[in-house]
Amino acid sequence: MIMSKQNVEKSQSKAPQPQAPAQPYPSVFDEMDRWFDEAFSRHWMAPFWRQQWAGMPDPMFGGRFPKVDVIDRPTEILVRAELPGVSKDNLNVTLSDNRLSIKASTRQEKTDETGHFHRRELSQGEFQRTIALPCEVDSDKAKANFNDGILELTIPKVEAAKRKTIKID
Repeated sequence: MIMSKQNVEKSQSKAPQPQAPAQPYPSVFDEMDRWFDEAFSRHWMAPFWRQQWAGMPDPMFGGRFPKVDVIDRPTEILVRAELPGVSKDNLNVTLSDNRLSIKASTRQEKTDETGHFHRRELSQGEFQRTIALPCEVDSDKAKANFNDGILELTIPKVEAAKRKTIKID
């Protein structure tokens, strides 16, 4: 096609085209995650792990390990734990020697599924997490709240462990 002044003017006078979404395709990292999920299932190393470390929990290879936030406030420690699918009746929290242990379990509902699972990632069973607290705490005054799968513990510090501001002369 020979470009004339009229053709150029017509092509420039068109209304602006709508822009494509910011990410029309998954990012490179999303693709890598998908590839690793397909190449290595959650339990790909389980046979080796179980032989070498028999009897030890294997959170890295399929075990459940609740995610935890520990916040050091001036007078207390705040701990939040993510426990999706856990009911209050299946939750046990203990505090001993400045170590917090969270034990919980979920049960698999028995359903009459027809067909085959294409992917099954929801895990059931028991899990535990023990964390060391950053300072000495008063376990007798600890308070716990469990709502919508989030466990929140407020644990006061002992007087000697509370932060103090030191005036500089």
